[in-house]
Amino acid sequence: MGKMKTRMLGLENLEKMQKEDQKTRSAEKKAEDGKEEVKVEEKAEKEAPRVIVVKPRGKKHKASLAKVDKSKSYTVEEAVVLMKKAKWAAFDESVEIHMNVDKTGIKGEVDLPHSIGKTTRVVILDDKVLDDLAAGKIEFDVLVTHPSFMPKLAKFAKILGPKGLMPNPKAGTISPKPEEVVKKFAKGMLRWKTEPKFPLVHQLLGKLSYEDAKIVENVKAFVAAVGKPHITGAFLKSTMGPSVKIDLEKV
Repeated sequence: MGKMKTRMLGLENLEKMQKEDQKTRSAEKKAEDGKEEVKVEEKAEKEAPRVIVVKPRGKKHKASLAKVDKSKSYTVEEAVVLMKKAKWAAFDESVEIHMNVDKTGIKGEVDLPHSIGKTTRVVILDDKVLDDLAAGKIEFDVLVTHPSFMPKLAKFAKILGPKGLMPNPKAGTISPKPEEVVKKFAKGMLRWKTEPKFPLVHQLLGKLSYEDAKIVENVKAFVAAVGKPHITGAFLKSTMGPSVKIDLEKV
């Protein structure tokens, strides 16, 4: 038994030496062909740090930020005045509201007192719209349908659902009188909802060139539609301007 064990250990050592010799020859061959150098270069390229260049903010932008006290909450009226004072872009900026709310899945409708300056495309589902959907065309912001068309629309649910365009009874977009629903949305009825995965609400409320009173009324109407008990924080801002925190207790 002792001799057999010695012989087996000798074979193992021999096999080990042969494998190491084979690895050495293989490495030499790759080096001759230039393959090893390519691998080293590729590895070095992958491990190279990514450089991100951050452009410095312009003087106008910095001056705009300096006009708002980030530690303070403002009334809606004060916030609107501040946004206009902080304006520096040459174009007519939009007025936006951004909210932190207590949960995802909150949604609703609101009829603002004043137009937000954006046309809402509302269409009634018919055979032509179905053909457009089959061709991958979505040329509407709100889709209204008669209940009888829902079976035909079901196959497009995976496309329309994630975009928030699928008609449903809660949104009032399924109706036996779709023409009346279209009139309602054409007047400026807005549909709002939280982001799919985060308790955040974003909404356009007008233009910075609007009268202060009109912007204030739109803001207050939207806050009321979402419901102050759901809102944990709200900020007003223009397209290029700084955000201004709203004092919800004074809305």
